[in-house]
Amino acid sequence: MTTSLLRQLDYLPEGLLTASPDELESLLEGPTLIHLQGNHAEPLFVSVLLHGNEPTGLLAIQSLLQRYKDKILPRSLSIFFGNVSAASKRARRLDEQADYNRIWPGTELAECPETKMASQIVEIMSEKQLFASIDIHNNTGLNPHYSCVNKLEPEFLQLATLFGRFVVYFIRPKGVQSSAFAQYCPAVTLECGRPGQQYGVEHALDFVNAALNLTEIPQHDVHAHDIDLFHTVAQVCVKDDIEFSFDDEQAELLLNSDIERLNFTEIARGTPFGKVTSNKGLPLIAMSETGENITERFFSNEQGYLAIKRPTMPSMLTLDEKVIRQDCLCYLMERLAI
Repeated sequence: MTTSLLRQLDYLPEGLLTASPDELESLLEGPTLIHLQGNHAEPLFVSVLLHGNEPTGLLAIQSLLQRYKDKILPRSLSIFFGNVSAASKRARRLDEQADYNRIWPGTELAECPETKMASQIVEIMSEKQLFASIDIHNNTGLNPHYSCVNKLEPEFLQLATLFGRFVVYFIRPKGVQSSAFAQYCPAVTLECGRPGQQYGVEHALDFVNAALNLTEIPQHDVHAHDIDLFHTVAQVCVKDDIEFSFDDEQAELLLNSDIERLNFTEIARGTPFGKVTSNKGLPLIAMSETGENITERFFSNEQGYLAIKRPTMPSMLTLDEKVIRQDCLCYLMERLAI
């Protein structure tokens, strides 16, 4: 079964296990879903390269499959190799493309070839009695490794804490892979630090291998001392009409060059994000998980400096200006008790 975008296979193409991210497009000819049989029929679904400049998932899957090259997998495994076109350019996405981690059922994007493809993948996998879903990412900012869930049910949190104690719960942005698959099975997103770090590859590999070898996911509550759980309460974007920079003193918003250090740090009221020279009002927009503009709840202009108005914890702050434009500046979180 194919569409204009999706290719579906039940074998590993020659050379896949050694291909670099920028070689995948010529090897696979486009986004590809590969199904491999294992001892337990209910498959684990893993997506990699939803963002083309985040290779850790691919490298982890290649290492995993090398490990089982002459063995039967403990559980069936379906792998989606996502935006291989962007990977060939080492870009998050190409300018003409939709973001592959905003195209899944529940998206706010208008229907397009990518959203149709994502819906087809979910339909295919939902018929297979899914065991669990894992979406593997890198991030551009200075962040610890952490996992994300879209439901607070015990199985989701048990799976998440298998990766580590930092767990983030969110329901926005919409259209992410983990949220779509959360309707069918425990689903997590792994954030494995910056690209190019071997520890990220090894951490993702160990997690996927552990999930493959599970016979069941515990259904009892996670102990409070085993988890640091945070709730994403706002997505923060730079306004489209604001010129921003990290080094241009003439920019309407001059962001602090060390802003990444605030990630996963509980910051106090008054913490500065940068200097504002524009008279266009606050240069950022903070949207709640329900789509409400809550900018003034979190930010103020304090004598020309953009400052936080209440205690919060940022994540995914980055110095990559293109990523900020394509996605967002950061997310703001609050600690959740369980």
